Amino acid sequence: MKEYNFLKMQKRLCKYMDEDRFVHTMGVMYTSCALAMRYGINMEKARVAGLLHDSAKCMPNSKKLKICKRENIPVTDVEMENPFLLHAKLGVYIAREKYGVEDREILQAIRYHNTGRPEMTLLEKIIYIADYIEPNRDKAPNLPQVRRLAFVDLDESMYVILRDTLSYLEEGGGSIDRTTEKAYAFYKKIHERKESENG
Repeated sequence: MKEYNFLKMQKRLCKYMDEDRFVHTMGVMYTSCALAMRYGINMEKARVAGLLHDSAKCMPNSKKLKICKRENIPVTDVEMENPFLLHAKLGVYIAREKYGVEDREILQAIRYHNTGRPEMTLLEKIIYIADYIEPNRDKAPNLPQVRRLAFVDLDESMYVILRDTLSYLEEGGGSIDRTTEKAYAFYKKIHERKESENG
């Protein structure tokens, strides 16, 4: 696997983020590493994906749309109305072009950290969950429960996070990505199967 200079990457990244976003990013990186240790997957990949997952977050929306157009990155109707949602797709572009990341697993984890998807890889689940539970988060519902659950059962964690996220978006009238709905349906089935098996 390619060796990464994490100090150099962090110094570069902090120039493109506000302080709160950088603090969050470091929290995600460390939480991703902890979960990678727990589930026995490559810690360096988790570290890179955690560090770069929000690399496009602080980019102005007009610039997000401009880069997507220039680079032929597909934009859905929901993303056109809410360009802030494009930061995951653009994070893949930035990771590849600015940080030299070619590893498909890392890029996919960055790509789906915001929406989730059905049949996520271990690394994808770890980045998605770390983004939700990192130590600086304090507003999401059921956080203590999800934090404990993350170190016990990733699929169940996905189910609870997706359920609560969709509930929050529906109550607030926020736009819901179809991929998130599909991810929820997938992990809900796993949850229901486990419940029926456990009687």
